[in-house]
Amino acid sequence: MITPTKIETLTIGSPAFADKDFIPSKYTCEGENINPAISIGNLPDGTRSIALIMDDPDAPSGTFYHWIVWNIRPVEMIQENSLPGVHGKNSYGKEKYNGPCPPSGTHRYFFKVYALDKLLEIPKGADRKVLETAMEDHILAGGELVGLYQKTN
Repeated sequence: MITPTKIETLTIGSPAFADKDFIPSKYTCEGENINPAISIGNLPDGTRSIALIMDDPDAPSGTFYHWIVWNIRPVEMIQENSLPGVHGKNSYGKEKYNGPCPPSGTHRYFFKVYALDKLLEIPKGADRKVLETAMEDHILAGGELVGLYQKTN
């Protein structure tokens, strides 16, 4: 997570699972593979947009990015199965949400949410590095929700 010198904390949650609890299979490659609803509390005044990066640091080849999206309007809930903003390219090479699908064992999935003081002017399909560079010096607050998943098959 990017950590600017002075940042407020967002309260991130989901009606689908608790922090550090298992993500229901509906939101994974074994289910409907749709994004869960994500609640966002404590948005600071001056928030113009939200960015979200979902990653799996436990992937065998290094951190794997499942969902990269920005220019989400300031909301208290990103709805389930939604296209809330501009999508970047994830580690699958897709511009969409791809749910947990670990090859083995239990993996951790971090939903990192950032409140920004502006809309970002980066092209659709940009990768995480481009997004993080564009967010520098524009983060008002941040928070994260961690979900777990292990395939049943």
